[in-house]
Amino acid sequence: MEPEEPGEPGEAAWGRRDGGELGGRGLLELAVASGVVAWATWAVLLMPGFRRVPLRLQVPYQPSGPQQVANALELLRGRTGKTVDLGSGDGRLVVEAYKQGLRPAVGYELNPWLLCLSNYRAWKAGYHGKVSFLKKDLWKVNLSDCYNVIVFLAPSVKPPLATKLLAELPDEARVVAGRFPFPSWTPASTLGQGLEQVWAYDMKEVRRAAQSLAEGSPV
Repeated sequence: MEPEEPGEPGEAAWGRRDGGELGGRGLLELAVASGVVAWATWAVLLMPGFRRVPLRLQVPYQPSGPQQVANALELLRGRTGKTVDLGSGDGRLVVEAYKQGLRPAVGYELNPWLLCLSNYRAWKAGYHGKVSFLKKDLWKVNLSDCYNVIVFLAPSVKPPLATKLLAELPDEARVVAGRFPFPSWTPASTLGQGLEQVWAYDMKEVRRAAQSLAEGSPV
């Protein structure tokens, strides 16, 4: 059996037809290409929503899984009133909330590409014009008329967000947090395990606990 002929001098290893492994140059080119794709995804899909938000309050887009969505909405089952998703991403939680009867259902999102995806999702589900996706900074939105708040955000933003929610939400409001709990709040209920776990907080009880703590008395 004759030995295989080597490639031509200067020929990239990944371009050879003999199925040989990537050479050093091929690996380098692959790494560069992957980096360019990752940067392009960030620049086009994610970065537009971050430009006006302070660095410590920025939250990267990470879509919620089906079980996360189901668990969050289970903790809102039977409730009524305005429902909002802070940092609504691709809109799946808002659409499912409306489907469950939580109306009006509103998503706040800064990224224009995710807003387009959200509106497409609503149209595909037959809810175009029935749910709302607004290009607004969640830190500047007044939440005083919201009774159901969904929060799938990073742990770093939970402390400042807790201050905002305490200041604005009515006592009858319920906050459902996904992925990460509010570190200083005691949940009224929780559902799921691991990354699928969600926590529900009733604002009246959260305020009572905060007031008791401020007064130095047990809850």
